[in-house]
Amino acid sequence: MATISTQLRNFKEPDKDEQALLFFSIPSSGSSGKGQEGKPTSDSHEKMEINAVLSLGGQSQEDPYAGRLHLIPPYLAFSSLDRKSVKFTLPLCTIRRVERLNARAGIYALSFSLWHGMKIVVQLTSLRPTADLFCELLSKALKVELQAGRMKSVKGFSKTCYSENLVLESSPVADNEREDGSLIDGGEKVGDGGAPIFHGGLGLRFKFPGDPKKLREASKTKLWTNYLRVHGRHLTLLRYPQCTRLVQVGLPNRLRGEMWETLSGSIYLRFANPGTYEQILEENKGRNNTSTEEIEKDLHRSLPEFPAYQSEEGIGALRRVLQAYSFKNPETGYCQAMNILAAAILIYMSEEQAFWLLEVICDRLLPGYYSTTMHGTLLDQRVFESLVTRCLPMIHDHFEAVDVQLSVASLPWFLSLYINSMPMVFAFRIVDCFFCMGPKVLFQVGLGQYTSLTNAILKINGEKLLQIQDDGQFIHLMRDYFSSLGDSAHPDSPDPRARAITRFQELLLVSFREFAIITDDTIYAERRRFRGEIITSIESFSKRSSIRNLKSLERFSKDQVGLIYDALFKAICVEPPPAPVPPPVTLLTTKDAVEERPETRIELRTFRVFLSEIATWARDEKVVINGFQQRVDREVAEHELIDRLFYFWDSSFRGSLSFQDLVTGLDGVMFNDLMENIEWFFNLHDKNKDGFLTKDEVLTLSESMLFIFRFEIGDAYLGAISRFMSNAFEYGDALLPQNEEDAGEDALTTPIESNQPYLNLATFRMVVLADEVLESFFETDLSASFRLEPVPLMELPATNSGFLGGIWSNIATEDNKKLFHKLSDEVGKTIGKHHVVHRPSIGRYTRIEEPRARESLLTPGMRRSPSKSSLSPTSPTAAEAPPAAAVSTTSLAPSTASTDTTLSPAEYNSLSLVQAANAALMERTPFAIDDAGDEDDSDEDDSDSEEDDGVLDEVDAFLEAHDSGVTDADRALAKDLINAEPVKQ
Repeated sequence: MATISTQLRNFKEPDKDEQALLFFSIPSSGSSGKGQEGKPTSDSHEKMEINAVLSLGGQSQEDPYAGRLHLIPPYLAFSSLDRKSVKFTLPLCTIRRVERLNARAGIYALSFSLWHGMKIVVQLTSLRPTADLFCELLSKALKVELQAGRMKSVKGFSKTCYSENLVLESSPVADNEREDGSLIDGGEKVGDGGAPIFHGGLGLRFKFPGDPKKLREASKTKLWTNYLRVHGRHLTLLRYPQCTRLVQVGLPNRLRGEMWETLSGSIYLRFANPGTYEQILEENKGRNNTSTEEIEKDLHRSLPEFPAYQSEEGIGALRRVLQAYSFKNPETGYCQAMNILAAAILIYMSEEQAFWLLEVICDRLLPGYYSTTMHGTLLDQRVFESLVTRCLPMIHDHFEAVDVQLSVASLPWFLSLYINSMPMVFAFRIVDCFFCMGPKVLFQVGLGQYTSLTNAILKINGEKLLQIQDDGQFIHLMRDYFSSLGDSAHPDSPDPRARAITRFQELLLVSFREFAIITDDTIYAERRRFRGEIITSIESFSKRSSIRNLKSLERFSKDQVGLIYDALFKAICVEPPPAPVPPPVTLLTTKDAVEERPETRIELRTFRVFLSEIATWARDEKVVINGFQQRVDREVAEHELIDRLFYFWDSSFRGSLSFQDLVTGLDGVMFNDLMENIEWFFNLHDKNKDGFLTKDEVLTLSESMLFIFRFEIGDAYLGAISRFMSNAFEYGDALLPQNEEDAGEDALTTPIESNQPYLNLATFRMVVLADEVLESFFETDLSASFRLEPVPLMELPATNSGFLGGIWSNIATEDNKKLFHKLSDEVGKTIGKHHVVHRPSIGRYTRIEEPRARESLLTPGMRRSPSKSSLSPTSPTAAEAPPAAAVSTTSLAPSTASTDTTLSPAEYNSLSLVQAANAALMERTPFAIDDAGDEDDSDEDDSDSEEDDGVLDEVDAFLEAHDSGVTDADRALAKDLINAEPVKQ
C-alpha cells in the first residue's frame, strides 16, 4: 500500500510565532539542531517584540527606518513597517557588544557592535518599562550564547564564505579567478595546507553558464562588494531596498551560491549543524533503498548540457546530496524534479550548502512540492489556474473549448523553478528573485497586472494562444518562446535602446511592474480556498492507487475493499501511527540488498480504532438521553481479544499491519460457514498452533465470548457460555487417558496441568454444536458482526482565517464538545431524565428470556469425569444456585476462583474451582439418552420459576448498576419520608 499521509488533512494555519519564523527565515526548533554544548538553539527563552527605529552607524548615508524589533532567541530580527523595505536576521552570537546610548531625555537607544565591526543603532520607541523588559531578556539571551561557546565559531565559519574575501582591499583569490568568476586550476587551494578557504560549486572548475561580458559580471561584483562592505555579509547581512534591486538585476556567478543560502536562511542551518552532512553520509554508507535506486536512474538526466554532469565528479556530488537528503527525510525520500533542483544549485554551491538549501526549499519555501503526493504543487497549480481564469477569461474560455490543460505546461515551471523550461542563464535570474522575495515569484513571473491581473507570459503571446487547439501546440508555443528569451523584444524599433531590450527583460519588466497586487497574502488566501478540493482529489487518488496495488483482493469486491480503506484512513486520522521508517540498516540491509519503500503500517492503537469501525463488538455504542439531547456515543473498546486478533493477522511478525494484512484477515472470517468459523475461533486462541487448547486457553476463549456478548439482552448468551464451560471440561476430561489401576465407573483420569494440551478442534466443534445459541453465533452472527459500512466523510479542520473563524475554531473543539455533553448529562441526572442504553453487538434476542438448551450428544460412558465427580459432594442444588445473570468475566478467570477446602490436593486447581462455580451457577439439562421417555411436568415448572427468579435478579442488578438520576441526598430524603410521621392537624 502506498504511504498514507494525513499531513495535508491536518494542516493548520501557522500561528503568529510560526509566521515570524517563516518571514525572517529562522529555522524552527525541529530543524535547527543543537549548538555546540548540545542545548537547543531556539525556543530556549522568552520571545518579545518592540517598536523601534533602525539606523546604521558609521558614515552610512542610509535613511532610518521605523519598524518592529523581534527577539527570537537565538536570533535578533527587524522588519520595517511595510515589511519589505528593510529586514535583517542576526544570530545573537554575532553581536559582540550592546551599549545603551547617552541620548537626550525620553530617548531609549541601543548600539549593537557586530563581530566584523559594523555598528547598528536601534531606538526603542515603546514605553520605558517595555524597553527595560526587552533589554533584560536580550541580556539573558546573550549570556546563554556566550556560555554555549557559539560566539567562538563565527570567525571560523566566516572563512567558508566567499564574501569575506570579496570585501578585502586586496583579495588573495582575485589573481586566480577567470573573468566569469570560476577559478583557475588549483586556485581554490590557497589556504594553509592547501585546503579550500571558502565554499564553492562545480562552476569553479567547469565554468559558470553564460557569457561573463554579456552578463556584466565585473560590474555586478563591484556593486555587491560596495554593498556588503556597508551592510554586512552572510550571517549579518542587512537587507535594504538596494539589496532587492541588485538581486533583480542578477547576482554575480561567484557570489550567487552564498547569497542564495543567505537570502533563504539555509546558512543558519549550516552554521548550527556543523559536520551533520558528512555524518549522515558516513552513517548510511553503502545503504540502498528504493530512493537510492530512483536517484541512480535520474543522475544522468540532470542538466546533462552542463559539463560537470558529464563527469564522475559532478555525478558523484549530485548523488551524495540527494542520498543525504533522502536518508535524513525517509518519509519524503526522493521525488521527481528534485534532481534538477539539486543539480542547478550545485553549480554555485558546495555539497554541504546545497544539502541545507535543498532542506529549506522542500520543507519551508515549497512545502508539499517534493512529497509522495505532490500536494503542494497540485494546490499551487489550482491557484495558478484560478488567477488565469480571473485575469484572462477569453483565453481561459478558449482553452476549455479545445480541452487544453494549463497545468500541462505550468507544472514543470513550478517544480523546477523554471530551470528545466528556459536557458539556465535566465532561469537563475528567476531563482535569484525566488530566494529573495519568496514563492510568490513563481506566480509573479507568470502573472502580472495591466489595469487588472493579467498573465505576463500569456499576455505577450495572447494572439497565438487563441490559435491553439490541443496541449501539444500549447507546449510547443511555450518552448519556442522560452528559447527566444535572449532575442530582442523590439527588433524593428528605430530606437537602439528599445532594440537592446531582450524578451527576458520585457518579461521581467511586465511582471515586476504589474505584479505588485499579487502578494504573499493573495497566494495564502487562494491556497486556503482550494485546499479542501485538493485534499479530496488526492485522497481519492490515493485510495484507488492503494486498492490497485494490492496483491490480492481476496473474495472482496473493489467497492468492499474501498470501504475497508475508508475505515483504515479514518483510523489513521484519529490515531496516527508512527511515521514510516525503513528497517535498521545494520540488521536487514547489506550493500547489495535493497530496502523496501516505507509504507503505512498501523500499530495496535490504530488497529483498535479501525476494528471499532468494522466489528460491532469492538466498540461501545451508547444511546444517551438526558432531557436536552439524544446522542450516540461511540468509544473504542479494549480487550485481550482485540489484541489477540491483531497479532493473529500479523502474518509477517512485524508488530504492525498493512492494508493487505487487513484485507486478508477480514477475508478469513467474513466469508466463513459454520465449521470454518468454529475453526477460525479455535485457531485464534490456540497460541502455540499445536492443534490443542490448554485449560487456560479454554478459559480465555470463554472470556472472549463474554466480551463479544457483553451488551446482549437477556441470559441467552450468558447461559450458553456457562453450558459451554461445563461441556468443554466434561468432554475434555472424558477424552483424557484413564488410570489403568482404577477400572470402576468413577475412575479418575491422569491429572493434567493447565498449560498442557487439553481440547482439540473436533472436541471443541462438538461442544459448540451441542448448544443452539453458540451454533447460531458461529453460523451467521460472527461473520455478520464484521460489517463493511460507508464511513461518514470527515470534515477538514477549520482554518483560523479571520476574526470569527479564529473564535469558532477555538470554541468548536472536541474537548469543548465533550465538556458540554458531560455538563448536560449531569443536569439530566439531577432532573431524573438521564438514560443510557447500550446497543447490543449481535441483537438476535430482544427479550429477557433464555432459550432452552439443546440436548447433549454425549453418551453415558463419556460422562465419567473427575470434574463431575469432584463437584457432586459439594455442589448446591439447583434451587440454591444463583441465576446465570450473575456470571461475570472475572468468575471465569482462574485467579479469582474461590477456594474449596473439600477438594483433595490432586484435584485442587483453578480449573476444578471454576467447574465447581459453574456447576453451582446452573444445573445442567439432563441428557436425552439418560432419561429417554421420562417426562416430569413438575420439574419443568420449577425450572420456569427458577428462570423467572433469575430474570428478577437480573433486573435488580441492572437497576443497581445504572444510575437512575437520583442523588444520594435524594435517596436519604426519600427514606426519611417513608419513616416520617404525618403532620398533626
